[in-house]
Amino acid sequence: MKRNPKRILIKFSGEALAGDDGFGINTKILKYLADEIKSVIKEGFEVAIVIGGGNFIRGVSAAKDGIIKRTSGDYMGMLATVINAVAMQEALENDGVGVRVQSAIKMEEIAENFIVRRAIRHLEKGRVVIFAAGTGNPFFTTDTAGVLRGSEIGAHAIIKATKVDGIYDKDPEKYDDAVLIKELSYDDALKENIKVMDDTAIALARENKLPIIVCNMFKKGNLLKILKNEPDAKYSIVK
Repeated sequence: MKRNPKRILIKFSGEALAGDDGFGINTKILKYLADEIKSVIKEGFEVAIVIGGGNFIRGVSAAKDGIIKRTSGDYMGMLATVINAVAMQEALENDGVGVRVQSAIKMEEIAENFIVRRAIRHLEKGRVVIFAAGTGNPFFTTDTAGVLRGSEIGAHAIIKATKVDGIYDKDPEKYDDAVLIKELSYDDALKENIKVMDDTAIALARENKLPIIVCNMFKKGNLLKILKNEPDAKYSIVK
């Protein structure tokens, strides 16, 4: 599919919504994120979102002692992403932004079924589309779901929202001399085991030539600066 230079997909972790609480959803963070996304929409960008479910449960963690099967744990994680998607929908609508949630698992009372043509139509009409329930399959992360959906809708880039400015040569929270790596190839990210996203997601991005922009979503206005290519924007890009 031809890529739309004004269309992006933002990938949040579920933990980002919990903030310092460590669990559940912090409504102040929801409000902040909604405001940041609204500022991007007002500049004419089309925004899709994928949110993880780690603020409630992770499939791998739920299945670690063998009591819960990995497949069931992953489905539980998918349901957690639906909770987060509905919360984000509410925050954006409260900010006056049109939103649709599309789920990879059928739950018509809560969300639309995922249909790529319908999702693109929503984006063209200026609505935010939140893709919930991952890929709908166990053993795939929401990182992979984000790259998959981004590829399907013809996004220009994936925005990996984090709490740091990008990819560093060492942990910037531990080392003052950590250096920001501005650009990295897909192959180097895989070879150096740099956990921007899981390997499946990076490989899929490479196959579809979909850039991954890693940035600090919690630095006010940074996302819009990146999208407008302003010189003081801080980020790393894998391409």
